[in-house]
Amino acid sequence: MNHMFRKLSVTVTQQASALNQSLCRAAPSIQHPAWCCAPGNERQYKGTPTHGIGRWKYLLPKQAPKKKKDRNQTKQILSATDTAYGTLNVKVSGYDMTVVEHYSQYIHNLCNRLGIHVAESYALPTKSTEVMLVQDQGNKTYVDAVLKTHQRVVQLSSLNASLCPVFVDVLLKNQPEGVQLSVKEHTEADFQARFKARPELEGLLAQISQ
Repeated sequence: MNHMFRKLSVTVTQQASALNQSLCRAAPSIQHPAWCCAPGNERQYKGTPTHGIGRWKYLLPKQAPKKKKDRNQTKQILSATDTAYGTLNVKVSGYDMTVVEHYSQYIHNLCNRLGIHVAESYALPTKSTEVMLVQDQGNKTYVDAVLKTHQRVVQLSSLNASLCPVFVDVLLKNQPEGVQLSVKEHTEADFQARFKARPELEGLLAQISQ
């Protein structure tokens, strides 16, 4: 009985292996594309046209070109009210650029702590002053030294009138030596002072206009 079962199991396994071999032979062979079999780094599809594949900018709606803003355009000057000042300029000037810069940063940080709105913070053109000396014998003069004055402006807007005395008192108590401090209302002349004068260019423009 066991001998019969062994023969039956052997015949079943032989038939199964024969069936698998016949299915494998009947299955179509998968052929890889030619570019997969290219040797090395050669790409046979490199010269084929793409016909705009991957382009998407033409799908976006066309927008009008942006107009360039005029940098020399003056900003609106706030007027003073009963409880607050308008636009104020806190001007710091001195001969030592490092001290002037640090003091202007201190003013800016103090405004942030006190909740004072800083509209703008900028530097004015450096002014050079020549110190002339007269010789002991004769009337000729010569340049002894050149002093450069550095200026920084912290522009405030809508400063509370009750907070202004305390703010100015703190600035005066922490004012370093050799630094001048001034607080005044902002005008259009102060805005034009930010730009360096170019007399040669202005003369040429005047000749063209004539």
